[in-house]
Amino acid sequence: MSGVPAGAVPGDGAVRVLVLAANRARALTRLRNLGMRAIYLRGNAAPPTPDEITAVLHHPDGLIWRTSPVCPAATTPELWHPIRALLRRPPTVRV
Repeated sequence: MSGVPAGAVPGDGAVRVLVLAANRARALTRLRNLGMRAIYLRGNAAPPTPDEITAVLHHPDGLIWRTSPVCPAATTPELWHPIRALLRRPPTVRV
């Protein structure tokens, strides 16, 4: 995934992003404006659950993410992260 720091997303790199927007086009525009242009964006792979809707409505940025579960029923769901945590650049090492 372009623009995502190495190690930010474990596994295959698939994440579920929830965006608070008036419609799908505006949601995708918000993501593209954050630099997610090279990433394949799929809208509504699965409709949001009531818990997910509550999470995105109560987040100040209206943008949250978590890794896509391999087997949703196998483990407890990961907590949602602010989009800034996904876009954070790794620290550069000065020599």
